[in-house]
Amino acid sequence: MELRPLSRLPSLNALRCFEAAARSGSFSRAAEELHLTQSAVSRQLAGLEALLGVRLFLRVRQRLVLTAAAASYAPQ
Repeated sequence: MELRPLSRLPSLNALRCFEAAARSGSFSRAAEELHLTQSAVSRQLAGLEALLGVRLFLRVRQRLVLTAAAASYAPQ
């Protein structure tokens, strides 16, 4: 699945949450690192997924796994 063209840029908070969650493999660890609640990280990432039009994470055995779209988005 490809990322759709953006009509607006994602927020920096959402991008920070994405980067921390992608690197750590956990919303909870990302939240701790960013001094946010797990719920706040989850909401930021849900908004980013809505903006991009794709799922970024899958939950696999209590872990987050990047989707193909997220893996291509992460380095950017």
